[in-house]
Amino acid sequence: MTDAQQAERHTVIVDVHAVLVRDGRILLGRRHHTGYGDGLFHLPAGHLEAGESVVEGLIREIREELGVHLNSGSVRFAHVMHSASSTGRVAFFFVADDWVGTPSNQEPVKCSEIAWFGWGDLPHQMVPYARVALDHIRAGTNFSTFGW
Repeated sequence: MTDAQQAERHTVIVDVHAVLVRDGRILLGRRHHTGYGDGLFHLPAGHLEAGESVVEGLIREIREELGVHLNSGSVRFAHVMHSASSTGRVAFFFVADDWVGTPSNQEPVKCSEIAWFGWGDLPHQMVPYARVALDHIRAGTNFSTFGW
């Protein structure tokens, strides 16, 4: 492969999202001063760092954002979405219902509040692709595209 061919390869950002479930309710946070979706509710999420698996990245993000520890054996793959955002992103969604600690807002500069919502009672003000992903997860669909 030539250098020119390698330069043309597409790269994507990989996002990881946690669907934390307790008593049939999902934990969401309201985005604040992030530059994307501010004022909207969203799942706890973040980007992979170099050298991380999607599960390692998920565990790190949840610890940073909510102050709880997920055991890698307690997370279950639920959905993957290929989004047109930022020239293409791949978002992995994992469901977890077992963790150590009590979720709390560890990043008040980026998140103005966290709250629990029922699957059928999600807030209207929500990041659109996250709502679509939750609908797919609820329906048992493992893959979707968004924005193409």
